[in-house]
Amino acid sequence: MAGVIDSVVGGRRADAGASVGAYLALAALNRVVAPTSKLQFEHWWKTTAADRFTRIPAVVLDHRRFWDAMHAITLEQLAEVEHRLAVAMIETFNLDLSALALDMTNFATYIDTGNAKAPIAQRGKAKQKRADLRLVGLGLVVTRDGGVPLVAHAYPGNRPDVTQFATMIDLLRTRHSALAAQGDTSTPDQMTVVFDAGQNSVANFEHLSDTGLAFVGSIPPSQVADLLTLPATNRRSVDANRFGALSALETRRTVYGTNRRVILTHSPTLHTAQQVGFDQTLAKALKALNELADTLARGKTRRPASKVNDQIAAITADPWLRRVLHCELTGATPAEHRLTVAVDEKARDALEAEVFGKRTLITNREQWPVAEVVAAYRSQSEVEFSFRQLKDPHVVSFSPMHHWTEHNIRVHTFTCVLALQIAHLMRRQAEQAGLHLSVRDPLDQLVGIEETVLIYPSTGGRPKARRILTETTETQDQLSEIFNLTKWAPHT
Repeated sequence: MAGVIDSVVGGRRADAGASVGAYLALAALNRVVAPTSKLQFEHWWKTTAADRFTRIPAVVLDHRRFWDAMHAITLEQLAEVEHRLAVAMIETFNLDLSALALDMTNFATYIDTGNAKAPIAQRGKAKQKRADLRLVGLGLVVTRDGGVPLVAHAYPGNRPDVTQFATMIDLLRTRHSALAAQGDTSTPDQMTVVFDAGQNSVANFEHLSDTGLAFVGSIPPSQVADLLTLPATNRRSVDANRFGALSALETRRTVYGTNRRVILTHSPTLHTAQQVGFDQTLAKALKALNELADTLARGKTRRPASKVNDQIAAITADPWLRRVLHCELTGATPAEHRLTVAVDEKARDALEAEVFGKRTLITNREQWPVAEVVAAYRSQSEVEFSFRQLKDPHVVSFSPMHHWTEHNIRVHTFTCVLALQIAHLMRRQAEQAGLHLSVRDPLDQLVGIEETVLIYPSTGGRPKARRILTETTETQDQLSEIFNLTKWAPHT
């Protein structure tokens, strides 16, 4: 990693303790192991054995040296580094690019409202429910093969995700073109990008067509409402071994101005989950409506009918609720207002049969079996998992972020994504060796491999020091072999 960065930024300065690549690589590794601020990095480094085998002493890891390194790389150089690292990861680890999942999220920051030096941090729709904080948006494209991020795009948090789609597709296309130019035979002729309905727009689909990339996406059921009314007998089992009772039917429909392959799937598992979720939503709405009805029945309210109807509309904002709930407000004056609420069971049954458990997929992969289209779409969970990992405060975390300028925030985001790439490549390598672990599991195991220094008194001269490893478990031994840690372990 350090070598790739230095090949773009340039060699080590004479007055620097390490190269820019080394500083940024260390910042990324710290994110993997024990996320901390640059101010605390030097203290953390002293608790590790890394100074022995990296030959980088703690004295050159002052937080100001990290800032110097971050300032030394321009945003244009950063983009080139990201590109070269992604291509190198694909080639080195032979990553499968047949399906790449795309999604976006945002991260809350604690940047002061009056700070004008970080226009990337803006108030918007916070996915962490912190509307009071400025946000930084992040889009990722990750592989189905191990969930390794290949494209990352940071953007102002007040921009809708759908507006960033074209930029990410262009970055992905650049990666693909670079691999094709190098004659990489392991790269498929077409990458397939997978995304959810949140990225849908006529402009985005036109842009996809222009790039020539294959895709698997989804559309709201309302766009093909006629398919929802078809009987279950029209659906066929997809692949019982891979997907259990999942069934599907396929047809063609005009979607976003083009005739496309459309696949309607039904999952009993999703059906049950939506049934439980809707029952909870319905119960919550009935409770609120009954409380309103009781308030009106006491005749003490002064609200006009329009205000009461607004409250009813807010409680029943969910379109599914409006299908099954019948609310009738009577009375000519506020004191006479009465509310009657009823659940239409037939409408509820019709809703369940028509909507629950169903998902509508679209694709331009005309030759793929339905099972492959479904498998590709389900890889969307990999990018969602990556976002959850970045929001884990203990391992591979975006926070804490103690940076307040546009430039440093973008470099910080780069090191966080690099940490995520490292962690997922480690998990993938362990998986290929037969260890089925989460991202945190191998890190938790590896952190338990410690180095002890034994000091022996001497009859003359300096005391003798001997370094040994603490006792290890079977899993730790396996990981040591997988990652060739004996190369760095102390030798007696």
